[in-house]
Amino acid sequence: MTGEGRLVLAGAPIGQAGDVSPRLREVLADADVVAAEDTRRLRRLATELGVEISGRVVSYYDQNEAGRAQELVEALRQGRTVVVITDAGMPGVSDPGYRLTHLAVEAGITVTALPGPSAVTTALAVSGLASDRFCFEGFPPRKTGDRARRLSALAAEERTMVFFEAPHRLAESLGAMAEAFGADRPAAVCRELTKTYEEVRRGGLGELAEWAAGGVKGEITVVVAGRVPGAGEPDMDELVAEVDRRVAEGEQRKIAIADVAKGAGVPRRELYDLVHKRIG
Repeated sequence: MTGEGRLVLAGAPIGQAGDVSPRLREVLADADVVAAEDTRRLRRLATELGVEISGRVVSYYDQNEAGRAQELVEALRQGRTVVVITDAGMPGVSDPGYRLTHLAVEAGITVTALPGPSAVTTALAVSGLASDRFCFEGFPPRKTGDRARRLSALAAEERTMVFFEAPHRLAESLGAMAEAFGADRPAAVCRELTKTYEEVRRGGLGELAEWAAGGVKGEITVVVAGRVPGAGEPDMDELVAEVDRRVAEGEQRKIAIADVAKGAGVPRRELYDLVHKRIG
């Protein structure tokens, strides 16, 4: 086959097969190559959609993404149409797809997307939080220190933030967010979006962390309100002075910082850094 190849990034349903567009059926049926994050899940989806995939199906997941991308670029150079589809949502958004897209663009190959469901925008829409400006932060780091540093860097972020998280790490991550952003910062935990047991739990980060400690299952997306500039922000110098006063009276510095930060509704990490900067 000769001619110009085409890379199609296909959005997959995040829960309901009925959410797909007729175009997804068309591209799956007509593609020369379908690169799937999970080939078994792709076959099940095709069956549900009544689609017969005539092209070659190959696996394309995190562990083989780098090597497979080169192979797929060669197919594109030969004029083939390659469709990338992940387990749910859009390829490249915390899913395989970026490396191949980057290589295809560098090679001057046409890249297009077939829009579809996205957990990011779906969760943002149902969260009840501001959606005019937002940022997607993916999965928080797994290690405690790395996660604390990442969240601390986001403490002053004014846009609504969207995160993915694994259910077994949710409580710990929400607790870390409560420390970094303040326990009262509004948030929403969106679970099993569009599926039978869909649930959206809204509240302050501290409250949500306590709820999640009881155990949560399913696919999780967390939406966190951005910081409101100048809205009743406490005088940080006064809070540092309050910590100093409590320490002088015999209270442990760590406990004093946590208590003062919680009472003022400010990130514990921010107050901690200011106190220790003064100490030198």
